[in-house]
Amino acid sequence: MDRQLSELLAALATAANDGGPAVEVLLDESNPNGWRIEYLAPQDLPGFEQPMAVVRTSGSTGRAKRTVLSVSALASSAQATAEFLGFEGQWLLALPVHYVAGLSVLTRSLFAGTKPVVMDTEGSFSATAFTEAANQMIDSRRITSLVPTQLARLLDNPAPETLQALKRFDAILLGGARASKDLLVSARHHGLKIFQTYGSSETSGGLVYNGTALPGVQLAAHEGRIWVAGPMLADGYANSPEATAEHFIERDGVRWYVTDDLGTVEKQRLKIIGRIDDVINTGGIKLSASKIEGLLEEFFTQAIVVPVPDPQWGHSVGLAYAGPTNTADAFEAVRRTLGKEAVPKHVRHYPLGLPQLPNGKFNRQLVIEELGVRD
Repeated sequence: MDRQLSELLAALATAANDGGPAVEVLLDESNPNGWRIEYLAPQDLPGFEQPMAVVRTSGSTGRAKRTVLSVSALASSAQATAEFLGFEGQWLLALPVHYVAGLSVLTRSLFAGTKPVVMDTEGSFSATAFTEAANQMIDSRRITSLVPTQLARLLDNPAPETLQALKRFDAILLGGARASKDLLVSARHHGLKIFQTYGSSETSGGLVYNGTALPGVQLAAHEGRIWVAGPMLADGYANSPEATAEHFIERDGVRWYVTDDLGTVEKQRLKIIGRIDDVINTGGIKLSASKIEGLLEEFFTQAIVVPVPDPQWGHSVGLAYAGPTNTADAFEAVRRTLGKEAVPKHVRHYPLGLPQLPNGKFNRQLVIEELGVRD
């Protein structure tokens, strides 16, 4: 572990145990690691008690918010994860620490009393670097968090030593984006212990694993919108009381986080259908981006469907994709299943893969901007 990560882990420990300053990890391209630590005094976070970390939301669909996570919230997240899995273990860090998925690897290690192994993240993610890091792990119980793109790279013609390393993990938490059916089938074929996670910065990371709520978590759907409750919820957003009031609501003595996701909850099992911004209104016809995307994922390696501003129709269906370049069969499937209005009008092929944010999520805002540029 390099000096800067050691400093971050020590700072988190101080915030948790001694009431030291909260920390915020910020992108900083001038730093060799690409990030820097900001120490926050109480006056920097007025109205928040025992803050441990400030984490920025991904900003994949708009402006990022600064989410304030308390010592209690992060400790509760770590405890619920261990209770659900049935063990604590050593973590491998393979994600950026300025997002909650990476930072929570450090905080869960801290509360478990284990030393994380850090993957060399210089350059792009590689199976070689992941395997080398996994082979440094010494605990019998091993855990890591990945995004689907990373797992896909690991399972693309994997070397025997990479497969062996993956199989030694007792839990591979997979989140940040929807995993394709092919990827999940491949992971199961290799016998990997995959836990698909649902969560966000506002929930200290994942709080639903494989559709099941972690201990202490409540799920609800109000008018199709998912609400979550539990001790791992953030205290709110720094310097944004309006956004805090909009997303954090108390009802019948329970404090809820109102997500931007649409779905169903049946017997505390969660199914995500889409997002509140999922609907594409094109000329008065309302289409579900997630339904179109679900169909197109069968034809391409990567695919996302987004609303693109259109001067005539208000919005049109936009498609960004990677993989096979022939769209005829895919568009015919959309036409037959959902109607001609659902066929993408703005299309862009990304031969090297869809643009991503540092946390592995697709950069939808950039895609919308690039699809909106007319040749």
